[in-house]
This record gives sequence, structure tokens and C-alpha cells, in this order.
Amino acid sequence: MHYYHCTFVLSVLAVSLLCGLGKPLSPPWDIMYMKHSWNAVPRNWESLGRPPTGTTIDLYISLKSQRENALVDTLYEVSEPGHPRYRAYLTKEQVAELVVPRPETLKLVNSWLEHHGISSSSISMTHGGNTLMLKGVSVTQANTLLGASYQLYRHVESGETIVRTVGYSLPVALHWHVLTVAPTTSFVSSRTQWQTPRTQNHSEGAMKSTSGEPATMLSSRAKVDFVTPSFLRWLYDTETYAPNTQGENVLGVVGFLGDYPSPTDLTAFMQEYRSEASDATFTVVDVNRGGYDPTHPSEEANMDIQYAEAMAYPIPHIFYSTGQGPSGTEEHLMSWLNYILDQENVPQTISISYNYEELALEREYAIYVCDQFAKLGVRGVSVLLSSGNDGVGEGTCQKDDGTVRFRPTFPGTCPYITVVGGTTDYEPEVAADLSGGGFSDYFKRPRYQEEAVTTFFQDLGNRYEGLYNASGRGIPDIAAQALRFRIFLNGNDQEERGTSIATAVVAGIISLLNDWLIMTGQEPLGFLNPWLYGRGFRGLNDITEGSNPGCGTDGFSAIAGWDPVTGLGTPNFRNMLEQLF
Repeated sequence: MHYYHCTFVLSVLAVSLLCGLGKPLSPPWDIMYMKHSWNAVPRNWESLGRPPTGTTIDLYISLKSQRENALVDTLYEVSEPGHPRYRAYLTKEQVAELVVPRPETLKLVNSWLEHHGISSSSISMTHGGNTLMLKGVSVTQANTLLGASYQLYRHVESGETIVRTVGYSLPVALHWHVLTVAPTTSFVSSRTQWQTPRTQNHSEGAMKSTSGEPATMLSSRAKVDFVTPSFLRWLYDTETYAPNTQGENVLGVVGFLGDYPSPTDLTAFMQEYRSEASDATFTVVDVNRGGYDPTHPSEEANMDIQYAEAMAYPIPHIFYSTGQGPSGTEEHLMSWLNYILDQENVPQTISISYNYEELALEREYAIYVCDQFAKLGVRGVSVLLSSGNDGVGEGTCQKDDGTVRFRPTFPGTCPYITVVGGTTDYEPEVAADLSGGGFSDYFKRPRYQEEAVTTFFQDLGNRYEGLYNASGRGIPDIAAQALRFRIFLNGNDQEERGTSIATAVVAGIISLLNDWLIMTGQEPLGFLNPWLYGRGFRGLNDITEGSNPGCGTDGFSAIAGWDPVTGLGTPNFRNMLEQLF
């Protein structure tokens, strides 16, 4: 799969006129240049032809900010221990001031929309002021506006349908003002990060020695027959901590794809595995017609809620049931971001278990979504996201030209999110072979990773050279148990696995750290990574064994220090607490 980004050779005078530095009476809106296109329908998607008559799209036009670096600069200032502004978080209104577009940008874009007959009543500002939302644009009008050809596409594996175009254009006058337009060329199918276990055989008891196992590259360690809250609370040292913030601290769990948790199953799970928390509950928020039917729960939603609650009880939990709009015209993730960024109050900790292959997205669209997560970080939110269950990539990972490229997952490759990989067993914990990891092709290595990733490359040498971007953001950042979990579904006790549950576990632990901070009159942790890489790693259990095979390779290996399998390691709550002082 390839993307093409046009370059323009224009005179200085033409650039001045078209970009608003001069004052042309009527910009030539019919001079269009390609913004982004695929050379073929992306992998695993097939066209079903034109969308049904009357299909409309809510278009989001991302405008470049007047202060280009202000958002990210502020994010690091409020997230880096030792900085004078550390944990001095911003309000929703203050974030909007950071990202406001240039006045000439708004004038040009509004003139373009007026030229195409877009009613001003259908236009609103969102995402802190640097995005225009066009409500209910007909597909015909969108095609004309963007020089596009929207069609209905179906994912050949999941059956999910979306309305997209394989290419779109903008007037040349807007290329320096508009970052991206969505939905257009990003073909994504939301993927949950859990897997049906390969075996359902269990014996009584939670742990056993593996000294009798066939010889492997791993050292002798203790194996977990099945993972329960009591085991996790012992392993990660949270069992003696009692939260005290009484509602000030909230943990959010994001759900897509009609995944719903069952309160009845949560009660049964707690009665079986953490009886003192049998009154645990959660609030459901319906986002963009996500719906809620607790009589038809899913594995994904149940496991996320059950383990987030099991780790963080009695901290209040919110489950966001998120839809994607009519006819698949909006990604679930964007639906949720649109909602959460518009709220005055947001949870201090958020767990997300869904992701996409990064290369299925337009680069500028990925940057746009990533910036929305930066806005959450500036407001003091810790976002945890799963790294994936396919090691360095699913299948052969062949590109259109026949070459192999590892396939890291987005939005985890965004530098402003904390990504969770997977481990298994104990004494010591080792990497779970499903743990997603790798390096972004779109985002450069963030400064907080410079030392840790450089050390990893010194060990790796030239292995896999050309299969990944050595200068890209590395994932994951942290890890937790990801195999042999017991959950309840429709009243039945069963086994599940995946970095999805690992993410919920880590989110629960971070919520406990936030609880302690709030209880002692301090601000929550917010964007975690500068603290994790700078000091917090001393509170983690370093994982030095195991690997994450994929793409027809053995994948990367866990080593001392950071690695693209288990990140910096797994949590030890008490030790992490000491690193807050």
C-alpha cells in the first residue's frame, strides 16, 4: 500500500496570493491538487459501489494552528518532572487558545465552503477550535467539494462497512492551511486486542512450577495456570492499598463495535474473584449512538471492565459505548474523541483496547488524531492503549511491491499515548509472544525515548534492517500479564487473553497512583511517558526474556532496559509510588 503527497512548484508571488498574504478577489477554487490517494483499494477492503441514495457525511476539516508547536511544547512542559509547569494542566478553553488557526485560514476555508454552497448553519467548530465540522454533507456534495469518489466499502474479514474514497484533492489555495479532511482515505477496521485462548484446559490452583517443561530459550520460571485479580494484585503489589478519593478520581473504559459490558457478569466475577468488591458498578455513556444492551455483552467489554474494576475498586468507572455514525461515515475513535474533548470534566485515566495498522491511514490524518490525544494530555489525562496481539505484525506483512515491512499499530504509535504490551508467567515474568511492538513509520522518536531506544539498538545491531523505521517512535512503553485470564460472560466462567486486558490492568494501577496524588492534594499524573522514561521506570519490573514473532520472523527480543516487546517493564505499585516523591 502506498500514499502519494503532491509537491508544488509555484512562484513566490503565486504562493503569496493563494495563501492569503495577498488579497485576490476570488481564489481559483477550481485549481485542485491531490492531497492524498492510494494506488489501489487498500488491503482487506472491497468496493460495494456507490453508497445508498441520501447518504450523508459529517466532514471534519483540520486547520493548521497559528502557533504550530504550542500544543506539543505545552504538553511536555506539564508532563516532565522538574519543569516549573509540571502538572499545571490546562482547561478546555485554554487548550482551544493553543490551537487556534490563523484568521486568514478561517477566511479562506469559509470562502471555499460558501463557493460550494455549504450552509453556514451546518458548520461548527470542534476539537478546541482548529477543526471545522460540516454536518450532514451529501455524498454528491462531498465528491464535488473534494474531487473525490466516495463509495461503500466492506472489510472482507469483519464484514464492517464504511464510506470512503481512495483519493481526494483540495484547492491549491488551501494546502498550506488544511492538514487533513476526514473521513476520506483512512481505511480502518477497529480491532480489539483480545484473542480466544488456544487451550481451555485448567487444573485447580493458580500457579505451578514449569521445571518439567520441555527445554526452551526461557529460564526456569513459575507458570500461571490462570490469572485472577488476587494474583495480579499480589504480583503488582496493590493488594494493601485502599483508595480514598471518594469520587474525585475516575477511570474511563472506551468501547467500540457494539461491545457492551454486563453488570450482572461483573457482580458474578467479583463474587468469585474479589468478594469484597461485589458491589462494583459502572456508569454507561452513549457516544454517537453507540447504544447499550447489557443482555448481549461481549468478551471485550466484559474483560476490560472486570479487570479495570478489579484493580481500581472502588474508584468510579465510566464505560463509553461509542458508535461510528450512519453508514460507517465516521471512525469509532474519532466519534469518541469528538465527544470527550468537548467535555469540561474528563476522567484522569482512560483505557482503550482498539487499534489499526498504521499504514492503513493517511499520514496527515494520523497526525491529526495524535494531536487530539495531546490535548487530553495537556488537560491531565493518562491514556493507556493496547499494543496489539500480532507481535511485529500479522501474516507475511508484504507490501504491494513484495517487500516485507513490520506493521506497528496506531494510535499506539502516537507519541502522546502510553502503550501496553503483554507478559506471562512469573519469577520471572517473560514476554508473551503475542505482544505487539515495533517502530512507527509516521512519527519520529520522541525525546523521552532517545536514551532508552538507542541502548536497545546497540544490542539489536543490524538485525531486521529495512523492515522497520529505526528513527520512529517505539512501542510499547509498559506491559502486564496478557494470557490465561478468567472472566465471566453470560454467567459462564471462561478464559481470555490479549493486551486488551493488560491495558485495563495497567489503567487500574495508574488510577490508584492518581488516587494517592489527589488524596494528598496534588494533580494527577497526566501524560505518563516523560515521567516513566525519566524516573518512573525505577518502579517497574524489567522483563528480559521472550520475544514477539510475526511477519514470518522471530520478532524482537526482550532485553534489559526498554525493548519493543515489553517496553520498560511491568508495574510494581509500591515502587512506582516511591517515584512520585
